[in-house]
Amino acid sequence: MSASQIMSADDMRRALVRIGHEAVEKHGGAGGLALAGIERRGPILAARIAAAIEAREGVVVPVISLDVTPYRDDRNGAHDPDAAAAIRSPELRHFDPAVTTVVLVDDVLFTGRTVRAALDALMDHGRPAAVRLAVLIDRGHRELPIRPDHVGRNVPTARDERVEIRLVEDGAPADEVLLLG
Repeated sequence: MSASQIMSADDMRRALVRIGHEAVEKHGGAGGLALAGIERRGPILAARIAAAIEAREGVVVPVISLDVTPYRDDRNGAHDPDAAAAIRSPELRHFDPAVTTVVLVDDVLFTGRTVRAALDALMDHGRPAAVRLAVLIDRGHRELPIRPDHVGRNVPTARDERVEIRLVEDGAPADEVLLLG
């Protein structure tokens, strides 16, 4: 299997800062904005975006973590509403979803099924004023009509290729994005 680097640590940093700037600009300021990272790497990326927003705007943007596993309809059988109902993110208590624009943050957008599950998980906590989507990598191949509002990089891929995000928070020696094929 061959691997090629498609983003370096500096490329990732610039992309996340740009995503933060775009989110604030589209929202009309940082107030009333929250970031929801889709587990596993989304919360790390959301925290980095929030830090960039705080550095520029002087506003602390809440960051929550969404575990979408029980909301998935394409893994291990059907959607499990009982397991899904048991998940409540304690961070969601720090803001009123009805007056908050939530930016879902994910590492790689592929078929769109993870984002669909994240929307279901988010709605179980209350309906936000608006929901937007930010992804570090958009690799195409959508199976659902989902389009990101903020993209770090578009990377056309073959369906059998894989995009791997390596983060220092996960134990990698350096941040990078690889295309494996």
